[in-house]
Amino acid sequence: MLQLEQVKWDLPDGTPLIQGIDLTIPDKKMIVITGPNGGGKTTLAKLIAGILTPSSGKILLDGEDITECSVTDRARKGISYAFQQPVRFKGMTVKDMMELAGGASMTTEMLCTLLGKVGLCAEEYADREINTGLSGGEMKRIEIASVLAHGGKFIIFDEPEAGIDLWSFTRLVDTFREMQSDSHTLLIISHQERILSIADEIVVVANGKIRTTGSREEILPTLLADERSARCPLGKEERR
Repeated sequence: MLQLEQVKWDLPDGTPLIQGIDLTIPDKKMIVITGPNGGGKTTLAKLIAGILTPSSGKILLDGEDITECSVTDRARKGISYAFQQPVRFKGMTVKDMMELAGGASMTTEMLCTLLGKVGLCAEEYADREINTGLSGGEMKRIEIASVLAHGGKFIIFDEPEAGIDLWSFTRLVDTFREMQSDSHTLLIISHQERILSIADEIVVVANGKIRTTGSREEILPTLLADERSARCPLGKEERR
């Protein structure tokens, strides 16, 4: 179980961005964070992953205070993170990246299984350099596959649907279902209804705060109703 206790984070100029968030994420659940752009969703994910350190508050993993732990230490403790914008490494092939993430050499069959989950063919991609000749969407899928290779008990996906075609997105949704059934804890940042519709719980974040949280059955209908009436999740009229 992961817990956030009054977590805050300020910009370098002192402007508060994350404003006292309390959140409990149970084991073996799929939690989807959604809300308006610029509301603090990605910042919150980076705080959990250890990319950013809270200005104040605590982050606990299975009762252990990991607030000051580095991103590397958190990865060793089982927290994995897929960036919204994948990082490119010069001279590294797709196979290299997958083996680095998995911590061991991989057979073609293993690569096929992992890359197939994001709609890519290992024979076509294994020897390609990730720094050149790959589109943003391809890089996104490869990074997601590398997170799957790393494993971990708590996995964070930041807008995994970005840049992915419809067919691959369908495969990705199936993969999330498989991971959920395999007892992983998933934290996904997404606006996609198909991802929201398979969540165990939905958390709406806006203006650096949690505005509402609850089960999919409770929260999703209100979000869809707001969308149909051209209203944002905070209940304010949106201009068109």
